[in-house]
Amino acid sequence: MDSHPALCAAIADRIANSPDQRITFATYMDMALYHPDYGYYSTQAVNIGKRGDFFTSVHLGPDFGELLAEQFVQMWEILGQPVPFSLVEMGAGQGHLALDVLNYLKLRYPNFFAPLEYIIVEKSPILRQEQQQRLQEFTVQIKSSLEEILSNSIVGCFFSNELVDALPVHQFILEQGQLREIYVTLQQDSIVNHQELFTSPISPSPLIPTPFTEITAEPSTPKLAEYFDLVGIQFPENVYPEGYRSEVNLAALDWLSVVADRLQRGYVLTIDYGYPASRYYHPRRSQGTLQCYWHHQRHNNPYINIGRQDITAHVDFTALERWGERCGLAKVGLTQQELFLMALGLGDRIAALSYTNQPISDLLRRRDALRQLLDPFGLGGFIILAQSKGLKETETFQLLKGFTVPELPPTSI
Repeated sequence: MDSHPALCAAIADRIANSPDQRITFATYMDMALYHPDYGYYSTQAVNIGKRGDFFTSVHLGPDFGELLAEQFVQMWEILGQPVPFSLVEMGAGQGHLALDVLNYLKLRYPNFFAPLEYIIVEKSPILRQEQQQRLQEFTVQIKSSLEEILSNSIVGCFFSNELVDALPVHQFILEQGQLREIYVTLQQDSIVNHQELFTSPISPSPLIPTPFTEITAEPSTPKLAEYFDLVGIQFPENVYPEGYRSEVNLAALDWLSVVADRLQRGYVLTIDYGYPASRYYHPRRSQGTLQCYWHHQRHNNPYINIGRQDITAHVDFTALERWGERCGLAKVGLTQQELFLMALGLGDRIAALSYTNQPISDLLRRRDALRQLLDPFGLGGFIILAQSKGLKETETFQLLKGFTVPELPPTSI
């Protein structure tokens, strides 16, 4: 398939020089997505959008960002209108969401816009360049990592839209009732010859099969077992089938720890697709949630199109909730995107379409975009988790507008 030969060479070299000549799947996924020279997000950033490999709520128009902005305004008001109020967007993609939020706030809420400090944290250098170009009319700080933000320095809101699903995950499998980790290695006949297979970025043909294969062994870290203690999952042999396979996102816990450390007072808003742990690790979901996206085609083989395709896994929201509590983050609310956006006024926007004088083609296109945001089997089914830190007792009683619809029971989300 169409893999990046230089990236395959880099991964093969990492394997060949690792103890036992293997790497965790998390390391493999990290290199495939984030290698500074050849990773997907370093070279394929232009493939995000309707004409690319996948698209997000942001690519359907400004409504998603504008409704989020309404929630940010209320957060500012609940916190007593602090100056400055920092919005920290983590994983801002091409900068479309930031542009929608800033344009809307500048026009509709100038009193909030004036003390607003907008910060983007973006690992991909090519995306940082695109963000700088798209947002040049605004004062936006663009940082390459959360490490550039001082501890306990942010009053405001950290937020992300489809970030956590792209963090590298460990993969595990149950063998004879035991937790085993899945590693990536080289096929035996490729261990010695991998440098001959991938000698340069232009040679050989990118269509040559990659030499990677999987093996299982003892977990690379005790954190995998500790993770299941955190989310309350056990794997009795009489319930879970032999060969049951899934993922653990330890990187998400590390990420949330840093976010909580940087936040002095305010909120964390996480938007993504996922489940509570009871559904994520249901016995019938025996092959996990790992998915790859290439030209809007979805499949589950991460060993093809290496460096050319996105690799994601659903988010375990139970883990984010419970780990957040350990980090000093209190749960504010958990809901689905369709309910969140309706509570913020998306229904009013749909109703208002009947009174506009737009050409019928524009009207139908806009109505379709708004309905996609509400589709419970698509973007509307995304989960939104709000957490807080450092709020005064009176502030904790003020419910965020986006969560005013009664919360769904965990089994429904």
